[in-house]
Amino acid sequence: MSLTGACYRSIRLALVAWMTLVLLAAFSFGGLLLNVPRIPILEHTARNLYFHVPMWFTMMALTAMAAWQSFRCLKTGDLECDMRARAAVHVAILFGVLGLLTGSYWAHYTWYEGTDIWWNFDPKQTMAAVQVLIYGAYFALRNSLDEPEKRARISAVYNVFAFVTVPFLLYVLPRQMESLHPGAEGNPAFSEITHPVMRLVFYPAIAGFIGVAWLLYRQRVRTYRLEAAADRRGSEALIGHMH
Repeated sequence: MSLTGACYRSIRLALVAWMTLVLLAAFSFGGLLLNVPRIPILEHTARNLYFHVPMWFTMMALTAMAAWQSFRCLKTGDLECDMRARAAVHVAILFGVLGLLTGSYWAHYTWYEGTDIWWNFDPKQTMAAVQVLIYGAYFALRNSLDEPEKRARISAVYNVFAFVTVPFLLYVLPRQMESLHPGAEGNPAFSEITHPVMRLVFYPAIAGFIGVAWLLYRQRVRTYRLEAAADRRGSEALIGHMH
């Protein structure tokens, strides 16, 4: 569904206002008005909950969108769907990398403060990194194929199967293994060690970051369309010059 310029600008402005309130709540109101308690071990690094976890929710939402577009591409052969799938994966990888970075930062200041350890190959860290690499391989696959229809079809198949791994690598398998992360075997779930008042910021943060991802996705689709149009004009100009 297309949006008018005015509608798109209104949504963008609303998201800016929404995320401004989320950031204020996370760093100011969350401590002064919501009275977030000092949580044992986590202390105030628990505020990273508002950023680290939404990154993964956002990545999962984008990979679901990418898989749906790839499925449509396989069903209809529409290269527009392939382009949309590529745009969604592009933004998904961005949020996956941000999830890894915020996770590394959180782990350092929670578990390894005073050391130079920023990555310890914890099962959940490792599987999240593997998940990002799986989607990075999507672009490596695309770049190895020249014919547009073949590239769209093979990439779509890969993308659908890549999405199948998401719940297992990001949720199911890490919870079955020993890990320092909450919710893993032998550890309480995060909801059990965080104060309920934090949900007043956490859930709006998830919605806000997914909204930001949607804006980035639309911009990426627009960029891909402009690149495709430029390539077509270049090809037509070259053919015209040859004749």
